[in-house]
Amino acid sequence: MRILLTNDDGINAPGLYILEKIAAQLSDDIWICAPSEEQSGAGHSLTLTRPVRLRQHAERRFSVSGTPTDSVTMALKKIMPEPPDLILSGVNRGANLGDDVTYSGTVSAALEGALAGVRSIALSQVYSREGVGNAVDFSAAEEWGAKVLKPLLDTPFAPRTLVNVNFPPVAAGEVKGIRVARQGFHDYARGSVVEGTDPRGFPYYWFGLHGIEHTLGNNTDLEAIAGGFVSVTPLQIDLTHEGSLASLADRYLT
Repeated sequence: MRILLTNDDGINAPGLYILEKIAAQLSDDIWICAPSEEQSGAGHSLTLTRPVRLRQHAERRFSVSGTPTDSVTMALKKIMPEPPDLILSGVNRGANLGDDVTYSGTVSAALEGALAGVRSIALSQVYSREGVGNAVDFSAAEEWGAKVLKPLLDTPFAPRTLVNVNFPPVAAGEVKGIRVARQGFHDYARGSVVEGTDPRGFPYYWFGLHGIEHTLGNNTDLEAIAGGFVSVTPLQIDLTHEGSLASLADRYLT
């Protein structure tokens, strides 16, 4: 089985090395193509206004001067001799839960794989943001990654779907198990914009992640993570709201 690894935290991110360890339990045919620098929050963006540079670090290890979507595109169209059987994106430093998936470069890399018809899975390690800095504990992802992935390898994926996996912010031995859960939602009205002044006296603004309310619901990914479980959520690329089609069509009848 040929596996492509990517992420949005960059080619040198600790989570990517964790993902390599996880993938090595599944195959020895592993390829890596990731952004050269961190691209968190890049979503499903594609670089169009400047050239994308490709750099080779080792036999099957590459980076691109672009987004996670660029990385997957370059891997599929320019780097790999044959398409991969599986694309794994992550392990992201931080949660990709609820409607955060719309911002996530990690999830979007898997989305790009799904669009190309490749079985694709995004993986993220949730952590407490208070005073953590770079010291994120990836032990839950490292210990539970292969356990989560192995049942998915021969599970049929519907066309244009992907799977989003999140590991709870606890030590590996404290993980309670795995839950398949639907996507939850956040209250972004409680988010913040942090204002400051740079050394030259000019104002700047930094989007804050604190204060966003987690709206827990029955069987959501947010609820699973809060309970100490690994969350596994199938996502579909088709965002059409079926229930609104008929009512909107009625508006245009003459």
